[in-house]
Amino acid sequence: MSTPVSIFNDVIGPVMRGPSSSHCAAALRIGRLARDLMNGRIESVLIEFDREGSLPMTHESQGSDMGLFGGLLGWNADDERLPQSGEFLADAGIKVRFETVDVGDPHPNTYRLSLSNESEEHSIIAISTGGGMIEVLDIDGFKLSMLGDYRETLVCLRPNPGLDPLDISDWISANLKCDEVLVHTKDDLLLLQLKARKFWNAEQLRELSSLGSVVWTRELDCVLPVMSYSGMQVPFRTCNELVDFAVDKDLKLWELAVLYECARGNISQHQVVEQMIEIVRILRRSIASGIAGSSYEDRVLGHQSGRFQERWQQGSLLGGSMLNRIILYVTSLMEVKSSMGVIVAAPTAGACAALPGAVIAVAEELELSEEQMARGLLAAGLIGVFITGQWTFAAEVGGCQAEGGAAACMAGAALVTLVDGTLKQSLAASSLAFQSMLGLICDPIANRVEAPCLGKNVMAASNALCCANMALADFDPLIPLDEVIWAAKEVASKMPREHRCTSLGGLAITPTSLKIEQRLNEKKASCGGGCGCVITPATKSKV
Repeated sequence: MSTPVSIFNDVIGPVMRGPSSSHCAAALRIGRLARDLMNGRIESVLIEFDREGSLPMTHESQGSDMGLFGGLLGWNADDERLPQSGEFLADAGIKVRFETVDVGDPHPNTYRLSLSNESEEHSIIAISTGGGMIEVLDIDGFKLSMLGDYRETLVCLRPNPGLDPLDISDWISANLKCDEVLVHTKDDLLLLQLKARKFWNAEQLRELSSLGSVVWTRELDCVLPVMSYSGMQVPFRTCNELVDFAVDKDLKLWELAVLYECARGNISQHQVVEQMIEIVRILRRSIASGIAGSSYEDRVLGHQSGRFQERWQQGSLLGGSMLNRIILYVTSLMEVKSSMGVIVAAPTAGACAALPGAVIAVAEELELSEEQMARGLLAAGLIGVFITGQWTFAAEVGGCQAEGGAAACMAGAALVTLVDGTLKQSLAASSLAFQSMLGLICDPIANRVEAPCLGKNVMAASNALCCANMALADFDPLIPLDEVIWAAKEVASKMPREHRCTSLGGLAITPTSLKIEQRLNEKKASCGGGCGCVITPATKSKV
């Protein structure tokens, strides 16, 4: 069975900079693991993208380069230097080359890295699965699975003659403490993948020499905030299982979320709540900084949230105070994202504003505390567990229904939670909100994650408010949430590649969009990096 989803790993996070979590944050995590694979000594990197994937068209403008370079340098996803990571990489003497290849990678967000220094070479194939999450599929030709949720020791071994891989696994399990031992074979070599919450010491590693000739060893650090552990179990994985679990327990959705994350991360209820309160504080600071004003040269839209606030205060806008505060906060967060400020991908960077903008705006209108805001986000996080556990947050796989649709779904449950609605009402709001977002395509104008992303975030947040009220009035959602998630997945399977974050369809290919993209690209080329944009330290092949 697959590793259980974590609210803080997979749904409410990462805390990051950049336009796209599935591009920037995920690429950074892949880069961090690649750096560890090279023991921090990198001289050159070849980065290959499959021609039919999403990355050949989007890796530069949506932050893959920025994130990957930061990861290769060992930085965190919220490092303030990320917009200049290309320059820092060049200053570090690391040569980078991009190529577009025909290899038929099944996942649209596949990274193929070949790394070298004066004494060794290694390769890594990894995918971005959405919302900043990753999976390493291959290291040096060994097929494996690595999610970044453990501290992993890799040992490449030429085994003693006649030694069975199963015997090696049994020997390690019996003699050395390890959460999981995996043995991968290729030609006459074995790759031992040893998962644990801490690295082995040198003496323990020396004991492996009794099994054969050690070719190389590496320690790849955990890149996720919540680690996995041996014997990990969660009380439920789907919404249907949650409903069965909650029978006669009289628990709210946020309380069930706390129980879930405690089990998933082996942490206390206090730690779960405090961690979410800290995320609330990060979000509130980001909202305030966005309203105060943000700037970044390589963007489509300028600062608009301040103007919206002025018109709202003047009384010249339609709608009620709560809705207008939601629009203000959503717009502010999107502007912070587009100016490379700190955001929380909840569930993704492209849809980072709908959920927190709605929750914090409604909570402030109701004069609620930060802990009550955190409860709302916890409830939303558990809904996100069900979505990504059964499907994805990646627009490259599912279109914007996987991002904006998921955000609306999660926000609906959060808003019901803020007013102490029932579990049944929270789940109804989620189902109603997601139903109305099916089929939403991803077609960013000028290949930047700004528009129509802003409008879709506002729509998702407004939809969540409407559906929360409908649920509080006991409207019947008709279709259970798990079935809505299944329907979204089925719709995505029929959605053309052009409408899944490739900038090859929809608004992205309108004449005006193409002119804006050309103007921004020319400006970037002429600025030499002075505007803060990513300058790639290599010549790229043409797509």
